[in-house]
Amino acid sequence: MQHRLLRSFGFRLAFTYMALFGASVLLLLWFIYWSTAAYMARQADATIDAEITGLAERYDMDGLAGLIEVINERLSRKPTGSSIYLLTTAINTRIAGNINRWPKAPADKDGWLNFRLENAGHNKNEIHLARARSFTLSGGFHLLVGRDIYELEETQQRIIRTLVLGFVITLLLGGAGGFVLSRRVMKRLEAINTTSREIIDGDLSRRIPRQHSADEFDALAGNLNAMLDRIEELMEGVRRVSDSIAHDLRTPLARLRNRLELLYAEQQKTGQDTGLAEQALSDADGLLKTFNALLRIARIETRQHSKTFAATDMGALLHDVVELYEPLAEEKGQTLALQAATGVQMQGDRDLLFQAMANLLDNAIKYTPPQGRIEISLEEQDGTGRITISDSGPGIPEAERQQVFQRFYRLEKSRTTPGSGLGLSLVAAVARIHGMTLRLEDNHPGLRVHCEFPATRVSNINKS
Repeated sequence: MQHRLLRSFGFRLAFTYMALFGASVLLLLWFIYWSTAAYMARQADATIDAEITGLAERYDMDGLAGLIEVINERLSRKPTGSSIYLLTTAINTRIAGNINRWPKAPADKDGWLNFRLENAGHNKNEIHLARARSFTLSGGFHLLVGRDIYELEETQQRIIRTLVLGFVITLLLGGAGGFVLSRRVMKRLEAINTTSREIIDGDLSRRIPRQHSADEFDALAGNLNAMLDRIEELMEGVRRVSDSIAHDLRTPLARLRNRLELLYAEQQKTGQDTGLAEQALSDADGLLKTFNALLRIARIETRQHSKTFAATDMGALLHDVVELYEPLAEEKGQTLALQAATGVQMQGDRDLLFQAMANLLDNAIKYTPPQGRIEISLEEQDGTGRITISDSGPGIPEAERQQVFQRFYRLEKSRTTPGSGLGLSLVAAVARIHGMTLRLEDNHPGLRVHCEFPATRVSNINKS
């Protein structure tokens, strides 16, 4: 279920929306961080510039002594503050300030220096980042004014962590929302698929459930149900026509055959030629056989057999089919071999399955030349059973392997070989209602027919 959910269109749509929404949130958070960090950095630089301007003005008014006095006053007022001051001579000898030496970091074109500040923090045992600006006073004195930007860095890191956490929470909430949305969409679609499968199995009375929410799914369900009502009405019309044909044509055909039998018997009594009567009887039998086959296929396709399905031993069924056709194969000098696993069962209608297997074996015997070989096998693996019927006949061209399941389709276009082209159509109808998969392959030479179906565990191998 989870694998199907991850592969569903609803989940992919929700995931795409979540990815787009997450990217939008990421861009927004990055813009917030960039704006906040840049604003804080500009504020720190503006503060340093203001202090440099004030100190330069004090130096111009009171000279070196006044500058030293104001630096010491500011340091005594906030000895553990974030401000950094250093006044040196022309050869960088310290005169006043709270750092011992001029930083080794090079200054940029605007005079800004970014360097590590040792012995920082409340315990004087930490290394902080600092940003300062140098200024040359008249008389050759150098003034360095800056700030410990540790708190600024901490604030920026805290903002980054908050934004990352917010982005992760957004993704988690988006993923959870997408998962819930996908499950709801998949549940609505699965209801449609379940009903569709039941209709395919022959229950035309099934309809797609509606939640009366007036949404798109309810509109879709309403349209599909209206379409199914129309299809059921048309199918019922076809069924009524089939019943009418059954009553109106089969009885006259049966009467015609009975009269032909009387004619045949009368000709035998009077010694007349019975050739035409025999041909007419044969034609009548062929018509009745074709007619019955068509009706049987129609009933198989329109009836819901799953309610009457029962566990069917496929090995025993194949033994019965082979036993029925062994005399015909021996008459043609063919070798008929069966290798079937015992204990392989499936839920199905035994009569229909018997008819399908009999049709396949009948075709194999019909088209396999004398002295040819026909092999039938039954095996089971991982809950899937497989029946394989192989012959050494002419086979079926690959281009026509799907068409042979159509009604009245025959490989022999001249239609000189006896048959109506309905045998494989019946097999396909039986396979469809039982959930079997039919596959035709080349047997080199001949044809190999695979029938796969849900089965139980195999117990042992029995050969005959």
